Amino acid sequence: MSIRDLSPEVVAEALARGEVLIVDVREPHELVMARIPGAVNLPLSTFDPDAVPDAAGKQVIFMCAGGVRSAQALAIAQGCGKSYDSHLAGGIKAWAMAGYDFERG
Repeated sequence: MSIRDLSPEVVAEALARGEVLIVDVREPHELVMARIPGAVNLPLSTFDPDAVPDAAGKQVIFMCAGGVRSAQALAIAQGCGKSYDSHLAGGIKAWAMAGYDFERG
């Protein structure tokens, strides 16, 4: 399995340029606390790699709360033959600690 750990800075810059699709694999109740605007929610508990939307040439980056579940989702996707390999290292916690904006509710 191949996983690329991307820092919040790298993800924020790519997001600002419109180059990425973020797939948040946290459960719906967790999104109330914090979510990155524009992220697509595909909870790990029901994760289906085929449900990842067409990224239209964008890089797909998985994320969760701290980086564990996003790595698990990548393993599932790669096991199904998908080429996804990137996740937000440290998840939403690292994103918030780095001072990047997020939505609540």
